[in-house]
Amino acid sequence: MMSKLKLTSILFIATIMIAKAQIQQIMNTKTNLTAPVKCSKSILINAPAKKVWAVLTDINNWDKWQHEISKPKLNGELKEQTSFVWKTGGANINSTLHTVKPYEALGWTGHTFGLYAIHNWQLAEKEGVTQVTVDESMQGLLAGLFKKSFNKNLETGMQHWLEALKKECER
Repeated sequence: MMSKLKLTSILFIATIMIAKAQIQQIMNTKTNLTAPVKCSKSILINAPAKKVWAVLTDINNWDKWQHEISKPKLNGELKEQTSFVWKTGGANINSTLHTVKPYEALGWTGHTFGLYAIHNWQLAEKEGVTQVTVDESMQGLLAGLFKKSFNKNLETGMQHWLEALKKECER
């Protein structure tokens, strides 16, 4: 007979797998599940998806609340195929939006120093609280060579970004 703890663990894992499948379906470009560097994080924000979307998609002002980012510049309208540039961790990143679904999903690809990244955000609101899930994969020569440190840095950076987004949206 299966214990309650084991059954709860199985249900929790199944819920995460379903959520990841839904994220992958909504995105025009999916993260690379076989990339050497990848991370997925989630946070609950006590704000409606409309507010979270407004903060997250105001790319030109990311540096006002996300202090690890500098010089963000969206090169046109917030729509798929629009490029933007930004700097984080000393690296200049050239990105292109691949998914823009208001209040629901935002995704982009990015290139820097021979690295290629796919970064996807999904918003799901319930009763004025928004669950924000972010997935990123990175590949390229440096990602393969420094897999362990890149994975650690990505995980730390994503957690910081989510916490900064939460703080900004709940002000």
